[in-house]
Amino acid sequence: MDSFNATLEERFFLVGFLDWPQLELILFVFISIFYSLTIFGNTAIIALSQMDLRLHTPMYYFLSHLSFLDLCYTTSTVPQLLINLHGLDRTISYGGCVAQLFISLALGSTECVLLVVMAFDRYAAVCRPLHYMTIMHPLLCQALALASWVGGFLNSLIQTGLMMAMPLCGHRLNHFFCEMPVFLKLACQDTGGTEAKMFVARAIILVFPATLILGSYGHIAKAVLKVKSTAGRRKAFGTCGSHLLVVSLFYGSAIYTYLQPKSSYSESDGKFVALFYTIVTPMLNPLIYTLRNKDVKGALWKVLGRGTD
Repeated sequence: MDSFNATLEERFFLVGFLDWPQLELILFVFISIFYSLTIFGNTAIIALSQMDLRLHTPMYYFLSHLSFLDLCYTTSTVPQLLINLHGLDRTISYGGCVAQLFISLALGSTECVLLVVMAFDRYAAVCRPLHYMTIMHPLLCQALALASWVGGFLNSLIQTGLMMAMPLCGHRLNHFFCEMPVFLKLACQDTGGTEAKMFVARAIILVFPATLILGSYGHIAKAVLKVKSTAGRRKAFGTCGSHLLVVSLFYGSAIYTYLQPKSSYSESDGKFVALFYTIVTPMLNPLIYTLRNKDVKGALWKVLGRGTD
């Protein structure tokens, strides 16, 4: 297959789930429901964090950022997927594809960094409770949130720039959105040097944060086990358990997709794994925090008129 010099007007064909036509209607229905729940749940978290004074804390400040990230991330891919599943248009322009690649990668990278910040917040709350409000000063919280966004977008800028420099073969993307591993499959020259640089960038944004999070939770576990009060241990494990569950869901699927060598990456498996971290995880995050957190549930019932001040 000959290579082509892509322009903004060139179009890619997104295969999506065309190989499983019997699944397309089912997926369209379920993804529409999940997307609606994602919008509702994450919007509710952001609104509650603003409306209830009890939630004006560093933990919920970062949780609001996470919810906003999930809203943006799922919106960067799901509308395109629904159009694809409906069969209305299975193509996307080169410019649109690069924009989708950049935005989705930037938001995913930002979440990688933000989850580390949230782990640090939990470490300060559990291991340094007497100095927690001094450590997690509002200015520091704002700086950490800003660093998450800047770091995520910088990582995406580097990887997208390297990707655009690669010569591509063909216009057929065997995926439902423009994602880095599928783009690499279209590279039609020996791009080992460029791919190595991109792999290092992906490893830094995934492995390094995951290591920091595990280290933080190792210290948290030690501190919690020293707490004599059973209620205190239960509260600490409940709050941190929510965050750890989110981390496991996000990093598990992301590492599986982005740290595989190009030769062993399965496009068919990649689509279903991508469904998990683009649709299921953003929908589950507000449920995990709401169902396992008394403060959020209390704020929700208060807004609904069933709680007390």
